[in-house]
Amino acid sequence: MTTGSTDKVNGAKALIKCLEKEGVDTLFGYPGGQIIPFYNELYDSDLRHILVRHEQAAAHAADGYARATGKTGVCVSTSGPGATNLVTGIATAYMDSVPIVALTGQVPRSLIGNDAFQEADITGITMPITKHNYLVQDPQEIPRIVKEAFHIASTGRPGPVLIDLPKDVQNIEIDLHYPERVELRGYKPTYKGNTQQIKRAAEEIANSCRPIIYAGGGVISSNASAELVEFAETIKAPVTTTLMGISSIPTEHPLYVGMLGMHGCKYANYAIQESDLIIAVGARFDDRVTGKLESFAPNARVIHIDVDPAEISKNVKVHIPIVGDAKQVLKSLIRYVQCCRSAEWIEKVNLWKKEYPLNYRECRDTIMPQFVIEQISEVCRDAIIVTEVGQHQMWAAQFFKYSKPRTFLTSGGLGTMGYGFPAAMGAKVGRPDKTVINIAGDGSFQMNSQELATVVQNDIPVVSVILNNGYLGMVRQWQELFYDRRYSYTFIKGSVDFVKLAEAYGALGLRAERPSEVRPAIEEAVNSGRPTVVEVIVECEANVYPMVPAGAAINEIIDLEEHR
Repeated sequence: MTTGSTDKVNGAKALIKCLEKEGVDTLFGYPGGQIIPFYNELYDSDLRHILVRHEQAAAHAADGYARATGKTGVCVSTSGPGATNLVTGIATAYMDSVPIVALTGQVPRSLIGNDAFQEADITGITMPITKHNYLVQDPQEIPRIVKEAFHIASTGRPGPVLIDLPKDVQNIEIDLHYPERVELRGYKPTYKGNTQQIKRAAEEIANSCRPIIYAGGGVISSNASAELVEFAETIKAPVTTTLMGISSIPTEHPLYVGMLGMHGCKYANYAIQESDLIIAVGARFDDRVTGKLESFAPNARVIHIDVDPAEISKNVKVHIPIVGDAKQVLKSLIRYVQCCRSAEWIEKVNLWKKEYPLNYRECRDTIMPQFVIEQISEVCRDAIIVTEVGQHQMWAAQFFKYSKPRTFLTSGGLGTMGYGFPAAMGAKVGRPDKTVINIAGDGSFQMNSQELATVVQNDIPVVSVILNNGYLGMVRQWQELFYDRRYSYTFIKGSVDFVKLAEAYGALGLRAERPSEVRPAIEEAVNSGRPTVVEVIVECEANVYPMVPAGAAINEIIDLEEHR
């Protein structure tokens, strides 16, 4: 079915009207030759467009916008290099199941396949990293394609969709009929879990003595945080999260045992290893969580709740699979479950929490990076925290106290350096009411530091706190622990004065070199109402602990005490 109104418009204007129908309010993009017709029509549109300084930043900003708001983010580029510059951002969104729609210009249809100027087969290139993509051959198909793209991106397991638009298609006039609904043969995501499987799961939970809930990013994607907490409190089971699941349950909730895995809490790893039942919700048992698969949770049965059936039993054998949306399945499960026999188990887990707390070596005159995260947490408890990738990412996961969902945004699956700053920009555009802080390393920040121009021009007051240790820190840590301190090409100290860099773009630049200077700098940055960079000079050889070496079981842990 289509709406009753009909407009005669060109393809570019039809696209804009379709975006408006989908409730889009903001685009992140960069114009170029093959997308000019779209930008020409955008000139008269009420849609907000944020002009980034690199297309990769447009994709990351759309991603950050989507994660912070729960809506679908949109990015735009021209053909060829413009489109290929989106690829890393699209892959990041794909790996972390983030709904974005990427719009790319393309050479006219008559030139496709002729190696024309700025031509690239972007649908072929992005096929492995999108849920679906389209090359628009008929301008009359634009409304249907846009409707389908937003439906696919935001339903089932979310993810990116790309629409490639030849320049001539954008110029041809069409009769605009916008579909009211989508019917896609072969794409019918399952939301309601099978009742018999849910009852089986409830019985399994009732018989368990050492259950643990293992929550992933799917809990946040389905807005199931409240249900997760109610479920955990009902059955009295500890909750551990993946990196992507952080903020799905408050950090200070008594049943929360922190993140598990390679840099997870020692007690979370011990708990899952000694559990007799794992209730996985919206998680995928990736290698950073399981460690050595043969040794992972050897005595546990597994209930796996996931909207994507392809994830069930992909890495770990599942005994009770439940395909469905995390929110709906948890709601149903709560009706059937009761408190299990876990009192002794909870007591043991709490003993581990006391015995193996997260800690770090304190120095009177040197700023420890973990201390910086603690200070940010105290000053900005309700902030949205975005990270780049590296040691600082893990410290942000370990030492910030999160209280609400969609407040920790990070590149978990792809591990994309340069993600944080543009994603923070997108998050702030989507949630202007929230303080948004990008926690960065001196290596990662330089990947997309040009976006300082974007936040200044558009008055987007994002705060970036750079933990400057003079190294590519995570690689250096591996070189220290496993390669005899052979620091091969990881030393970058002194390469940039980040205060002057910020000031050169018109942003506020601050620096902290002593522990006593950290909190005042953070407070000034947050209260300034301006785009701000806070450079914090931290201990250069601080490491992330606990740590599970690659290939080891997740209870074979290197901790701080072994490397003082």
